[in-house]
Amino acid sequence: MKKIILAYSGGLDTSCAIKWLKDKGYDVVAFIADVGQQDDFKKIEKRALKTGASKVYVLDLKKEFVVDYVFPALRASAVYEKKYLLATALSRPLIAKHQVKIARKEKAKAIAHGCTGKGNDQVRFEATVSLLAPKLEQIAPVRIWEFNTREEEIEYAKKYNIPVDVTKKSPYSIDKNLYGRSIECGVLEDPWHEPPEEIYQMTVSPEDAPAKPAYIEIDFTHGLPKLVNGKKYSPVDLICMLNRIGGQNGVGRVDMVENRLVGIKSREIYENPAGTILHIAHEALEDLVLDRETLHYKQALSMKYAELVYYGLWETPLRCQLDAYFSEVQKEVTGTVRLKLYKGNCIVVGRKSPYSRYKEEMATYGDKDAFDHKMAEGFIRLWTMPFQK
Repeated sequence: MKKIILAYSGGLDTSCAIKWLKDKGYDVVAFIADVGQQDDFKKIEKRALKTGASKVYVLDLKKEFVVDYVFPALRASAVYEKKYLLATALSRPLIAKHQVKIARKEKAKAIAHGCTGKGNDQVRFEATVSLLAPKLEQIAPVRIWEFNTREEEIEYAKKYNIPVDVTKKSPYSIDKNLYGRSIECGVLEDPWHEPPEEIYQMTVSPEDAPAKPAYIEIDFTHGLPKLVNGKKYSPVDLICMLNRIGGQNGVGRVDMVENRLVGIKSREIYENPAGTILHIAHEALEDLVLDRETLHYKQALSMKYAELVYYGLWETPLRCQLDAYFSEVQKEVTGTVRLKLYKGNCIVVGRKSPYSRYKEEMATYGDKDAFDHKMAEGFIRLWTMPFQK
């Protein structure tokens, strides 16, 4: 039997995939990546074995996920189409990298995933594997098996006693990790339909959030968050703490129609409390310390970085080169940002830095004004000279 390493989540697709691959003659080794989804991994491991996996790997990748993937994207201000903070997209190259490592350890000839043929994750997994181990065979059961709908998969699972948590009454496709949560399918496929409150887990409804705002201060060093309200946290604990306080105040919900890599538009719901807070705070600090040309130039590269992540091109030379650029840019992005969280809003109400380029005596309209207004006339003449006939 040919050994295959399956990226296994315990959900409908990958649970059916174990049985399906085994029936095709494969020895299935399941790989469960703990990226902070807070699942019962013992339960999922037992599910994989019960369904037919010969072996199961469970790896704790939370710290690596935050330090090597989430934080570089934060420093790069990477946000896809101005809304999506890339929580799911950032986890895929990490999972695929360790999937390749397990394949080498097990001397497997193939890897598999549970992604659909119309989604982005198939590209992220397969592009990463192709770049790291081009000789590995890659199989995507959902693209080639006989099921045409999720309802048919559910019937298949029932027929073979495959334990899954999804039902026809709750048909949502959900991906969750430490950094955020994405929800699609079901009634959400109608972009006019308001998302039902039942789909949210990380955030309370803004209407039900506390009537009193919560204030927090985040300290950054070279573009990386280090302290919250003066207390030092590990990278993982910092994300968890911000998720908690942001979620309690209804911060971090996104409802968007995005352009998938495969060419279709998709309605997606995201929850990213920590990511929303960190990106808003980080941007405010950059506004304070970066010069105008650097700030404006970085914005274009931030969009490119977000596209690379979204498109599954993490393991490319350009992404590494951009990391080097952003690392240089972040040298003086050190300081403190104060935010007010209130009923779904995250508002910057203060920022300070030893590297601040803001000079009150130049910006003020009060009696401390040190700006020489007489210089403006000559500046405007020179500024418009190239356009005069």
